[in-house]
Amino acid sequence: MTSQPPQGSTHSGSSTTTDQSPVPPLRSLPGSYGWPVVGPFLDRLHFSWFQGPEAFFRARMEKYKSTVFRTNVPPCFPFFAGVNPNVVAMLDVKSYSHMFDPEIADKRDTFLGDFMPSLGYSGGQRTVPYLDTEETKHTQIKRFGLDILKRSSKVWISELEANLDEAWAKVEADVSSKGRAKFVNPLKLCMFKLLIKCFLGVDVSESPEIAESGVSIVDIWFILMLLPTISQNVFQPLEGIFIHTFAYPSFLVRRGYNKLADFIRTRGHEVVQRGVTEYGLSEEEAVHNLFFMIGFNAFEGFNLLLPDLLNQLLSDQTGLQDRLRVEARQMGGPVLTFDSVKQMPHIRSLVYETLRFNPRVPLQYARARKDFRLSSHEASFDIKKGELLCGYQVLVARDPVVFDDPESFKPDRFVGEKGTELLKYLIWSNGPETGTPTESNKQCMGKEYVVLTASVIVAYLLRRYDSMAGDGSTITALEKVK
Repeated sequence: MTSQPPQGSTHSGSSTTTDQSPVPPLRSLPGSYGWPVVGPFLDRLHFSWFQGPEAFFRARMEKYKSTVFRTNVPPCFPFFAGVNPNVVAMLDVKSYSHMFDPEIADKRDTFLGDFMPSLGYSGGQRTVPYLDTEETKHTQIKRFGLDILKRSSKVWISELEANLDEAWAKVEADVSSKGRAKFVNPLKLCMFKLLIKCFLGVDVSESPEIAESGVSIVDIWFILMLLPTISQNVFQPLEGIFIHTFAYPSFLVRRGYNKLADFIRTRGHEVVQRGVTEYGLSEEEAVHNLFFMIGFNAFEGFNLLLPDLLNQLLSDQTGLQDRLRVEARQMGGPVLTFDSVKQMPHIRSLVYETLRFNPRVPLQYARARKDFRLSSHEASFDIKKGELLCGYQVLVARDPVVFDDPESFKPDRFVGEKGTELLKYLIWSNGPETGTPTESNKQCMGKEYVVLTASVIVAYLLRRYDSMAGDGSTITALEKVK
């Protein structure tokens, strides 16, 4: 089975604006960084412990009567001496859109703010998320990644369906024998096998060790690398002491990381060499960027999206499953493809709304490349060159000026002419949904694959089952189609 690669908008840029209204009046930038050491430390406690990220930003937005203000975002003191936590927070669509303008937004080493994990987590390489569009390596690696995705479209759907068959057969067996089943781990293995096949052109079964431990290798690598920036606010004060106080050294993941990197280097040799000969990368650059693309951008991205998406489908009490099941079975023809799910607007809208309501990457950063004037819906602010901009997508995606009833999950929000118009304000992919990833912007190169793959999975399940019941990550009942 083959499928045409997903096509995005013909618009190649990533800029978006909320309207064509005049520039709002100039205002001095509110907020404060507080006393040195003390201010960042107190903000860290509020951000990670006393309030949590969402309440932290909401409280300051209310205090300053502005969606743009100065504050501190961890990690910071005491063991992050070289990290400056001072940021300009942007919490509405209009101000946040400045992040997509490469003329003013420098993305060099700002993927996680002013904090950057040890290069030991990426084989000594600055991988593409840490590169700015003005760096030659960004262009080379982005083109390499886009080429891999284009080539993978020939097998993406057939591999996805084969792995879904295996994953849901396991879920069905567990429901039958135990009365309930966790779907997260089977789904993780499904996506890992898919991504190895599509990115490297090989079956993960070629290495029994990677087939057995690959998922856990990536999960542990991902978590330890990001621990200083993750705020769960569950086991306080232990979380604050052991997670947000220092960065975890990369040697903790080195053994597993090297195993998977060696698998990419040897089993994916043809793809690695294409990066070298056609895109001017060194072998190490190709290997470790492939690791990052597969492990971070794709695998962990799907791991964050899919359980949330399926939970929305399972927990709905309004008849959503039945409505979407009709669309899945009546539209798109007998065989699922990227093109067929484009004929299922309500299923795609469910995916879009899941991405809006719970963005996969809550915080996005950029450094001001030059002095410029930043506008929110209500005011303009002078930003100085070098200031770190921070957008909190959870609130940006709930901008009440743009989205009606933004705090409610509405699965049909993006259906119809008005819904389609809202897509230019959906910014989960480091750019508007109407934009197209290119080597000249920082938009997620797999943006179209994420939405369409998630849509295919929903349609697959609705065609496979007449009913599904469960909550969270647990399936309690499945009725296969007769």
